[in-house]
Amino acid sequence: MEDGSLRAFSLLELLITTALILIMFVMLYGHSSSTHQRRQKQACQQNLQTIYVALQIYANDHDGLFPAKTNAQTSEEPLSLLVPRYTSVTAHFICPGSKDSRLPEGESFEKRKISYAYYMGRRASDTAEVLMSDAQVNTQPKIQGQPVFSTDGKKPGNNHHRYGGNFLFCDGRLEMSRAKAPFSILVPPGVVLLNPTP
Repeated sequence: MEDGSLRAFSLLELLITTALILIMFVMLYGHSSSTHQRRQKQACQQNLQTIYVALQIYANDHDGLFPAKTNAQTSEEPLSLLVPRYTSVTAHFICPGSKDSRLPEGESFEKRKISYAYYMGRRASDTAEVLMSDAQVNTQPKIQGQPVFSTDGKKPGNNHHRYGGNFLFCDGRLEMSRAKAPFSILVPPGVVLLNPTP
């Protein structure tokens, strides 16, 4: 045979090629990739829509007021009023993008951890206002352009790594958002933003 007529990959070249393909796959489809988080945010919207049904039934029974609990410090306290009377399914209170532990079905989660923030004090008639969202970076009002969700993938507010989160409005509308507020979210007197237990 003439020199160079047969050319094959060396073991080292095959290993490097395989490693590069694996790295590209993880970047595109891994847990913290934008593609994966977009799917998680869509599943999260389904959770919020299901919770909204229970919230709406609760409000119908309480003159249009969504769950409220005096001196509540976390979102678990008022939202636990929904279980088990208005819903027995607690899985929807855990965001699929978070690493939060599953909740026992049909049991109060007041002393446990959920994944969502809640604007306590809202009424069903506050149709254009945000009622719930993924966990936020803090419990302060947000001006358009300020971070609502984690911008670096670190806690707090990182249900969807650094890829934003979802808003559920009092009329049941859902909106996907990047990490920074697409609109101002004010907290009027009588309303308090509660994050889940850290």
